[in-house]
Amino acid sequence: MIRAIIFDFDGLIIDTESADYHSWCELYQSYGCDLPFPLWETVIGKGHDQMEFDPHLYLEEQLKQTLDRDSIRLTRRTRMIDIVAAQPILPGVENYIAEAKRLGLKIGVASSSTGDWVKGHLTRVGLIDQFECIRCADDVKRTKPDPELYLSVLNVMGIEPHEAMALEDSANGALAAKRAGMYCVAVPNPMTHKLNFDHVDYRLNSMLDMNLAELIRHIEATA
Repeated sequence: MIRAIIFDFDGLIIDTESADYHSWCELYQSYGCDLPFPLWETVIGKGHDQMEFDPHLYLEEQLKQTLDRDSIRLTRRTRMIDIVAAQPILPGVENYIAEAKRLGLKIGVASSSTGDWVKGHLTRVGLIDQFECIRCADDVKRTKPDPELYLSVLNVMGIEPHEAMALEDSANGALAAKRAGMYCVAVPNPMTHKLNFDHVDYRLNSMLDMNLAELIRHIEATA
């Protein structure tokens, strides 16, 4: 029986992922370069400790010169924050939270981003008090696709992995949930809809596609 729902944050609750990529693309274009999406998609859902692709280094390689990384980092992040600040809660998220509460489920967040980033935006959109456990990159040694974030949330909640369902928009995040022994439902966004989600238990185009109670019944029936 599913007793807990654990949400990813970036790209699932708020579409921060498009802002991240597009702010990098704008920066690259200012130097007359392009950032191919196939390179970028490998990092979606990962924390900084798991990154294998370095967009700073790749830009320097294209230009064949060293750049002021601190200046680039500030310019790019400022632009990303401006874009994200205008982003609303994604469709269906509030419905799922309300329904989870009605069903008596525990509700958590597991994110590879920093706590300041996640909690700041959850506060901005008025959702911070809806989750009884929020675990972020600052709370663990390894982020997604390592299962530690999910296992940390489960430990705080006192829930066994087979009693929990993760909602993820990225393949790396979904892999973390499955490695933790949980059920996982993919809810891809425009940045991730072409990624491989063969390892998940179910896939939705949006949380508006199916109400939470129906989704849980489907997951439990096919377990």
